[in-house]
Amino acid sequence: QVQLVESGGGLVQTGDSLMLSCAASERPFISMGWFRQAPGQDRELVAVISWIGSRTGYGDSVKGRFSISRDDAKNMLYLQMNNLKPEDTAVYYCAATRRTGFKPAEIEYWGRGTQVTVSS
Repeated sequence: QVQLVESGGGLVQTGDSLMLSCAASERPFISMGWFRQAPGQDRELVAVISWIGSRTGYGDSVKGRFSISRDDAKNMLYLQMNNLKPEDTAVYYCAATRRTGFKPAEIEYWGRGTQVTVSS
C-alpha cells in the first residue's frame, strides 16, 4: 500500500513563504505533484513533476510563485511557495500516479492533506 504523507502546512501572512514536503513510501511513479482544495471549490492542480525528465507544470494562479522539486534519494517531494496570498488558502494534497495523465480522476494515490492558511 503506497503512502504519501504531507507536512509543512500552517498559518502565515500575505507575502510569506512556506515549503510543503511529501514523503512517499515507494517509487517510481510516472508523475507526482500537488493539488489544493478550498472550501466549496473543486480540487485544482497546483504543480506536477514527471519522474522521467523532471518536466514540471503549474496551475496558472501559482506560476512564478511556487516551485516543485523532488529528492529521489529520500523519496521526497517538495513545494516551495513564495509570495503567498489569501487566495492560496486551502488544503494541499500530495498526489502520485503511474498513469499517464494527472487529472484528479487519474490519480492513484493521495495524501491526507495539509492545511495552508494565509492571512491578509
